[in-house]
This record gives sequence, structure tokens and C-alpha cells, in this order.
Amino acid sequence: MSKYNLKDKSTIANQRRLTVQELVLETEATAEWKMRAIQGFIAHAGPLWARREGDGWAYGFAISTQHLNPAGVVHGGALLTLIDHAMSTVAWEAAGRVPCVTLQLDSHFAAPVLADQFVEARAQVTRCTGTLIFMRGDLRVDDSLVLGAQALMKPLKRIP
Repeated sequence: MSKYNLKDKSTIANQRRLTVQELVLETEATAEWKMRAIQGFIAHAGPLWARREGDGWAYGFAISTQHLNPAGVVHGGALLTLIDHAMSTVAWEAAGRVPCVTLQLDSHFAAPVLADQFVEARAQVTRCTGTLIFMRGDLRVDDSLVLGAQALMKPLKRIP
């Protein structure tokens, strides 16, 4: 199996006449992106891909026609789902693996996302208080910003 840098996936997919989804599946092991089998809404919105990056994680969607709106670009709700998942997962880790809910999510769409592109999500904690976690995150396609966001998360108490 040839090794590909997933940042060049759109170009490679076009050259080989593959969809990005097929290319991601083919290069999963070499690029360290792995499809995550997660239950709930994210399973319907994805599939969700994840990759370990140092002490954190990056998440992604391989965009297919199921993610598109009638205008032929990715539905904003799909992008918001991805950034919300990334932020809540980072908040969960920061809260000692206590589930967190999104109290507020502010986003700014910067560019359209098309079918056969791979969207990568990254998030970080900007501040923690005793009861709240402040977050920042972004979505990128090939290092180009497509969405910037800030969020306020609240950890939930564990249920015995």
C-alpha cells in the first residue's frame, strides 16, 4: 500500500479517480486516521474519523453526498456537528472524563466545503472555572479555515 499524506488527499483522489472516502479508507493505517464507531447522533452524521496528535486528538469527516445541502455544498449543520463533537470531547477530557453539555456555541463560516473533501476539526480549552469550560476550535480543509468557533461547556455530575 502506498503512503499518502492526507493533506494531499483531494489531489490524489482526483488523480486516481477515487472519492476522498475511498482514499481515506485506503490510507487509514498509514495516515493514522481511524474511523470511530461511536453510538448516537454522531454515528448518523459521520462517519467520524479520529487521529491522535500529541496529547490531543483531531477529528474529521470524509465528505460525501449525505453531508450536502440542496446548493451542493456541505450543510452548515454537519459542520456544526463536527466542531461541537470535537469541542465536547476535548472538554470531557479536561473535566476528568465527565460528560459535558454545550451551553453556547458561536461559529463563523469562512468557506464552503464540497463533496470529496476531508474536513479536520481541532479544539482547545482556553479557560476552566469551577463549573465551566471555555473552548476554541476550527475546521479546516487542506490547512484552509472553513469554520471558526468558540463554545462554553458545562460538565455534568456523574450519575452513580
